Amino acid sequence: MGNADNVYPDTNVERAHRVAIPPPQPFLKSFTASMKETFFPDDPLRQFKNQPPSRKLILGLQYVLPILEWAPRYSLQFLKADLIAGITIASLAIPQGISYAKLANLPPILGLYSSFVPPLVYAMMGSSRDLAVGTVAVASLLTASMLGNTVNANENPTLYLHLAFTATFVAGVLQASLGVLRLGFIVDFLSHATIVGFMAGAATVVCLQQLKGILGLEHFTHGTDLISVMRSVFTQTHKWRWESAVLGCCFLFYLLLARYFSKKRSNLFWISAMAPLTSVIFGSLLVYLTHAENHGVQVIGLLKKGVNPLSITHLAFGSPYISTAIKTGIVTGVIALAEGIAVGRSFAMFKNYHIDGNKEMIAFGMMNIAGSCTSCYLTTGPFSRSAVNFNAGCKTAMSNIVMAFAVMITLLFLTPLFHYTPLVVLSSIIIAAMLGLIDYEAAIHLWHVDKFDFMVCMGAYVGVVFGSVEIGLVVAVGLSLLRVLLFVARPRTMVLGNIPDSVIYRSVDQYPNANNVPGILILEMNAPIYFANSSYLRERISRWIDEEEDRVKSSGETSLQYVVLDMGAVGNIDTSGISMFEELKKGTERRGLKLVLANPGGEVMKKLNKSKFIDSLGQEWIYLTVGEAVGACNFMLHTSKPKRVAADSEPGSDNV
Repeated sequence: MGNADNVYPDTNVERAHRVAIPPPQPFLKSFTASMKETFFPDDPLRQFKNQPPSRKLILGLQYVLPILEWAPRYSLQFLKADLIAGITIASLAIPQGISYAKLANLPPILGLYSSFVPPLVYAMMGSSRDLAVGTVAVASLLTASMLGNTVNANENPTLYLHLAFTATFVAGVLQASLGVLRLGFIVDFLSHATIVGFMAGAATVVCLQQLKGILGLEHFTHGTDLISVMRSVFTQTHKWRWESAVLGCCFLFYLLLARYFSKKRSNLFWISAMAPLTSVIFGSLLVYLTHAENHGVQVIGLLKKGVNPLSITHLAFGSPYISTAIKTGIVTGVIALAEGIAVGRSFAMFKNYHIDGNKEMIAFGMMNIAGSCTSCYLTTGPFSRSAVNFNAGCKTAMSNIVMAFAVMITLLFLTPLFHYTPLVVLSSIIIAAMLGLIDYEAAIHLWHVDKFDFMVCMGAYVGVVFGSVEIGLVVAVGLSLLRVLLFVARPRTMVLGNIPDSVIYRSVDQYPNANNVPGILILEMNAPIYFANSSYLRERISRWIDEEEDRVKSSGETSLQYVVLDMGAVGNIDTSGISMFEELKKGTERRGLKLVLANPGGEVMKKLNKSKFIDSLGQEWIYLTVGEAVGACNFMLHTSKPKRVAADSEPGSDNV
């Protein structure tokens, strides 16, 4: 960075362009506009404008129940596509549902129940065409971990089951409330890096938990951390069952091989989709024909026939453990919500349509409330099942209805066939599904792009694997919030220089050829000015001035006379920020410098005007652009040299 013989445009003090002060608005009007921008950024009521009452009623019903919008336009061609997709995801939902219910320490039949009622509710209320509803491994693990810390599922299965229903009800109420109150932005605090690390950690923990089934162990640790699992595994080496291990490894190899071929060619997606069900069929036949259950291979056992029994009377609101159920419901509800919305948005982007995040929250909430009353536990939109639905060519949410009816037929007629299904096959299905959640490529990408995001990701992963799922989640969210606080409390400030042969001013770090303007220090602030960062900004600006004066003295250039603050990125300011500007003005005047503002926004100008700071500074020292401010300062420098105030003898005068 150096000086250049640039010709700066002369700008008369009497300028043609003035920075306008927005006209005053009534408090109620501005408050209403602010609330609307916060809670209704998508303007959901726009479609109701200028519509007759009858049309408004129809639009309102379609908004609450999107099925009323697409069902009248439904065609036979759509039905054929959705029928194929629905049957395909049902073949995946049945074994996965049983597997994840076992992971949650719940009766396996609940996994089938949870794939019947919730998809029907979502099909009516959901806005995604591709989301396939069902249970997920992470929520199942969280349920087992958080409820298991208080109630042992083996010693008191009835209480544990009732608490699981209650936690599902709490999660549903939370999700629906967030949607109704338009508080979907809360979920955004789970950043991409947080979700990548948390999901990978949870997948690792889930895989480790399946060593119980793979090795045929009957007693296993209730802890989810790596050390507890490894201790439990290696202190029971004498109880390992080689028959179970061989069977598990064979089926795991088959499942991974099927997924490999499906990834190689997208038209072979059905191989991976059908692999879990074929594993269950082959495993059950093998056990039945060889009587392997008598040789250490554990089986599911009897599953009772019939569709979901009501469980509304089993909600344990009077239980002494209700606080545990509420905590479990809140944590699992938020995680399930984040996963479901992220998956729905991903597939909507591929098909170029929009889904309403708040409507999705209401749909998730209502299906979990209905599920908790019909013997289901927490459901959302899992990625694996939704990917199969997408690749199978689904057209609408009707595929969820088809899946639900396929599960209903299974519940009514086919459940006895699962009696001989080996648990080791379920463990293999879970491991194969979980390995897809360990996205190491995303972690590598985070490392290359943003090291702090990588730290957040690894913090979540390490917290889950070496601590617990709750610890990992707290660590990840804590690191994400820390980053937000650092952005707010320590905003970027930078020195601007003139791009040669132009009136453009940019950061000298980004543009090394940008030249400093003799006698003028130009600074840019890149954040709103609030109480959290006002003191830091005052001290940082003071340090910039000190460094510039030292540089000027050592180089023998024109002494510093003006400090120009580019406020184009300062969207708002509070009273602490205004006080900071008042102190900054006094400090610069003690040094014999003049403070100049450039490009302040409307909200900032309104508050500076109300606080009388503009009168104190002088309207003539506020400019529309940095170029105009520099031109005016240059004009003053070349016509009359202002005298520096000799304040060096005053104690503390060197600080702004």
